[in-house]
Amino acid sequence: MVLTVTINPLLEHRFTFANINFNKPNRNGNLKLAAGGKGINVSRQLKNLGIQNIALFFAGGTNGKLLRNAIKDESIDFSIINTKSETRTCAVIFDSNRNKAYYFFQQNSAISKEEKDKFLLKLDKMIQNCEIVIFSGSSPSPEADDIFPLGIEMANKYDKISVCDTYGKHLNDCLDASPGIVHNNLDEIKSSLNLNLNDEKEKIEFLSSLYEKGIKQVYISDGEKDFYASNFDFHYKILVPKIELVDSTGSGDAFVAGIVYGWHRKLTFNDQLKIATALGAVNAKSFEVCNVNPKEIKSLSEKVNIKPIGKRVKIIDDTPD
Repeated sequence: MVLTVTINPLLEHRFTFANINFNKPNRNGNLKLAAGGKGINVSRQLKNLGIQNIALFFAGGTNGKLLRNAIKDESIDFSIINTKSETRTCAVIFDSNRNKAYYFFQQNSAISKEEKDKFLLKLDKMIQNCEIVIFSGSSPSPEADDIFPLGIEMANKYDKISVCDTYGKHLNDCLDASPGIVHNNLDEIKSSLNLNLNDEKEKIEFLSSLYEKGIKQVYISDGEKDFYASNFDFHYKILVPKIELVDSTGSGDAFVAGIVYGWHRKLTFNDQLKIATALGAVNAKSFEVCNVNPKEIKSLSEKVNIKPIGKRVKIIDDTPD
């Protein structure tokens, strides 16, 4: 079982218009309510990959009820901690003629100490019953900032694989807690940790510093650009196949789902990295978020080029004579 943890979920109001005019009222748009939040996105993609998982998140008010209904409609298993504050919303406006999307996010919900303590108690129990736990997304308020670091420590205590994909003030504490796997967007790392990471040397040094913290695998994605990764103290540059970009929202979450899929299926590092990269790329080819069909990724994964930097893993052929 895989557990995804989202402490800052959202309810998406997804409007589609044939042609948006920002200088006058736009009418007859089609509305769809959808569940959002990075961990929930990962859960959706894992479900599409055939990986059993459960999503844990906060939910509050009328928006929280609508969020739960949206997740039920997708047949995603979930567990919640109720909050007094309303779950935040996001208006997503699609212009089908221009093939563009516009995102408008409400301010984050406030989490109380009592709600956080209930969440941590449930998290502790759920981690004990899972194989892999994924901590995804931002923190909604200062009171919630230590949930991910404490959750990573729980995973380590119970000898579970933890994956961390977050940003903001609490990122440094998350890294110090030593998750097994880290994924981050390059810009999020630079802004959260106040780092430059402008050239290859700086990126490799950063990867090495995370290995020294006990982090086994690190992936620093950079949109549709080539990116860097590490497996223990081995470093790689990943050359990404070119695609026709439509909307990259959720591509990092699809990537994380691919990494978890690889771990769950016990694939080699190279194979899981190719699948994850292909998932992120295919996701960016449409407005759908983490709804990639596994059949779509095979041909693209074969075009992913993984280049070792520095020392290389020695491959031993143990095939019987």
